Amino acid sequence: MKMSPRKLIIGVTDCSKYATYSNWVQQYDHGNEIIKLGYKEGNFDDIKKCDGIVLTGGEDVHPRYYKKPDYYRFCYEDDISESRDEFEWKVLEYTERNHIPVLGICRGMQLANVFFGGTLIPDLPAFGKDDHSKLENGLDRYHELEVSPSSWMQSIIRCTTGIVNSNHHQSIENIAGSLVVSAVSPDGVIEAAERKSGANGSFLCLLQWHPERMTDQQSPFVKNILDAFMEAVRNSL
Repeated sequence: MKMSPRKLIIGVTDCSKYATYSNWVQQYDHGNEIIKLGYKEGNFDDIKKCDGIVLTGGEDVHPRYYKKPDYYRFCYEDDISESRDEFEWKVLEYTERNHIPVLGICRGMQLANVFFGGTLIPDLPAFGKDDHSKLENGLDRYHELEVSPSSWMQSIIRCTTGIVNSNHHQSIENIAGSLVVSAVSPDGVIEAAERKSGANGSFLCLLQWHPERMTDQQSPFVKNILDAFMEAVRNSL
């Protein structure tokens, strides 16, 4: 008798909008299990149960992690958590060591870039970039982006331009040496990154936009990303 595939267990890092991320991942297959991972939960060991990890958005990454402490003045002082930085740094150490697929969203992308040796722009407007933060009415801003035709991402999304949402004031400055830029906004802000072709390591997809709350959930910049991540998790078992 053919056995049914076991449920997948996905770790989703804790943040103020945790439920939005958790529900988005769960919609792929409601039979799967989601585990909230965070320093407030005090449950780092639960990562040993996880087949894949979603690094969520949220606080600014402390500039000491990318050796530019002078950038601290550009950060939102009431929106920095070194306890979260430390916890999620350990998460990345674990996923790299154990070849666990990772999907990093917004802050998740920024932290991963720093983890692999890159740096961040601490505040886009202060560094001469367009405003990528939410609109005055609290809704996400939307803008175009261009996908590199030679990237893994293009092979998944199967288009080279599109529209994504935006709600952030930090972004990647210098890309980590083991990563490559796979999408940019019209003003040059890095919107996605991935491992360099041929680089060793498990699935790693890093996004600056928020697929979990885009208006069009059937957009390839949403659905194809989630499908690719979950398929990578399944294939890694």
